This record gives sequence, structure tokens and C-alpha cells, in this order.
Amino acid sequence: MDLATLIGMIGAFLIVVTAIFLGGSFGQFVDLPSILIVIGGGLAATLIRFQLSDIVAAFSTGFKVALASKNVSPRDLITEITNLGEVVRKSGPLGLENVDVSDPVLAKGVQYVADGYELEFIKESMERERDLQLSRLSEGRRVFKALGDSAPAFGMIGTLVGLVQMLANMDDPAAIGPSMAVALLTTLYGALISNIICLPLVDKLDAKFEVDELNQTLIIDGVMQIRESKSPALIKEMLVAYLPEKHRAELEEAA
Repeated sequence: MDLATLIGMIGAFLIVVTAIFLGGSFGQFVDLPSILIVIGGGLAATLIRFQLSDIVAAFSTGFKVALASKNVSPRDLITEITNLGEVVRKSGPLGLENVDVSDPVLAKGVQYVADGYELEFIKESMERERDLQLSRLSEGRRVFKALGDSAPAFGMIGTLVGLVQMLANMDDPAAIGPSMAVALLTTLYGALISNIICLPLVDKLDAKFEVDELNQTLIIDGVMQIRESKSPALIKEMLVAYLPEKHRAELEEAA
């Protein structure tokens, strides 16, 4: 679990709630019509842009990436793939049957090699799975970006609705202050939803896209080299190109 994301979201809401309690009553900041306009309007606008199944999938993908995503280091992958190449050199492809592999994508590729599938089949299958995974991340990003854009927009719409209602009751001066406060609440709700939930998840999905694209491409290349029975030293030499220069030196020192 990514504790940083969970702590950040909860911490941001707690800071806002604490500031509210220090400055007045919490009830002043709760308004059902404002909530309906921001949340209901934002979701409705997103439904116009995407299919319902895409939105459901995006919520599942987004929160899974934010809260349960496990980051895998390319250096660890290179080391593991090199060790797998050593197993194949000593015991042949069938030796991979008894090896525990940490990454599920790499485990599937290793199973393909152990089962004796052709090189082209392995490459096409793994590239297709990588592209589908990246497509899901990209679609999830688009959905949360749409929600992040819609929430502040509907917050402003709610504010305009509240201002119209306030101006319609100008004959009652005592109602102007409370009406203005309610009108501004929709802007507050929209800003909170956008900046604490939606836009941070967009950044998380962007980062996950880049990491998965690099790691899965690295894995595919590594599995191809294992399938062709390349030496572990050559496999490592080819895969180390995926690392930044400073990390290459660190990998060599660790070896």
C-alpha cells in the first residue's frame, strides 16, 4: 500500500476540517444542494464524455494504483532476469519451472519460455498485454482529469446559482450573508475534490504509466533474451541500457 497517498489525502482533509472547527461551526460548511451540484454535476458531465463501464474501470484502476500499487525497481528486474538466464544456461528452460518470480508479468513470460512457446508468440502476447495495461491507465487518467476539471466548474456554477438566489431576496438584508456563504460553498467543494482527489490521482496514473511502460518493455526484452538462451552477462549488458547512467554504476557495484 502507498501510505504517502493515503496520508496525504487524509491529512489534507483533516487540515481543512481543523481550520473549520477553529474558525466556527462545522455545520456552516455543510450544504446538501451544493454537494449535489458539485458531485452530481461533475459525475453527470463525466458520463457525457465516457461510457459508464469506462468510469467504473477508471475508479477501480485509479484507487488501486493510488493505494495498492507496488513499485518495482528496474535494477531489481535486471538482476532477477540475469539470474533467470543463469538458470536456463545451467538447467535449460525446464529449470524455470522451479523458480519463484516476484513480478507477475515476468512470471508469465518465464512460464511461456518453460512451456517452449515460439519467440514470436511470446513477444506478441506480452506486448499485447503491456499495451492493454497502458491503455487502461491512460483511460483512467482521462476520466480523473475530466472529474478534476468538472468539479471546480460546477463549483462555480453552484456559486452563480446561489448568487442569483441571493439577489432575488435582496429585500431581506438578513438573508444576504447566509445566502452568500452557501453560494461560496460549492466553489470550496469543487476545489477540494479536484485538488485532493482527482488531480493527484491523475499524477499517480501518469507516473504509473511511465513506470509500467519502462518495466514491461524491459521484461519483454529480457524474456526474449532468455528464450534465445543468451548468456547472463550479455542479457545484463543489453538490459542495463534501460537504466540512467548513475544507476548503471550502482548496479555494477552491487554485482
